[in-house]
Amino acid sequence: MTVHIGIIMGSTRQAALGARIFTYLQHQLHDTEAVQYTWLDLRDYPLPLYDHPETPLEDPLSDPTATETQWLDALAAQDGYVILTPEYDHALPGGLKNALDLVGPQVDHKPVQIVAYSHFSDGGILAAQSLVPILQMLKMIVLPDPVLLWSADPNFALDGTLVPTAVNSDHFAARLADALHDITFYAGLFKAHPYVPR
Repeated sequence: MTVHIGIIMGSTRQAALGARIFTYLQHQLHDTEAVQYTWLDLRDYPLPLYDHPETPLEDPLSDPTATETQWLDALAAQDGYVILTPEYDHALPGGLKNALDLVGPQVDHKPVQIVAYSHFSDGGILAAQSLVPILQMLKMIVLPDPVLLWSADPNFALDGTLVPTAVNSDHFAARLADALHDITFYAGLFKAHPYVPR
């Protein structure tokens, strides 16, 4: 059995700190027979603002754009997810919220791990907290401990390497590795034993 994990870069900013963390994970995570990764950068999915008459949790979109279909098909193909989110004004960014507004049964009862990052000392905790009820509304299984990367600019170089001399780099590396272990475990568990509603 191969477990498919989607890593979602939830910022569309061209100079996003999250892009460095996303690239770091690409350097660290390699496909095996047991686990395969799909790299879902929202900058590759220029989604229009949500403007469909349907509510995706109730009815499928009747006329999705090609990009919306690509986004939803990519989500549906995964067994679990890691979402990287920055914190904008004490919440998740609008582009990520808009992308999630399109989602319906593609992620139903699949596990998800939140990774929040920030230029500041709070580590994006309010972004992580704002994301939880949205994911729960989508019927996702949210892992209980978000990864918080605080004051993270000095830790991740532009090429995605971790700066070993920066404060907290060892902790961030260990925390991210633990989080990927956890999401892989739960994604495999749910894939082997899929939820069946009554």
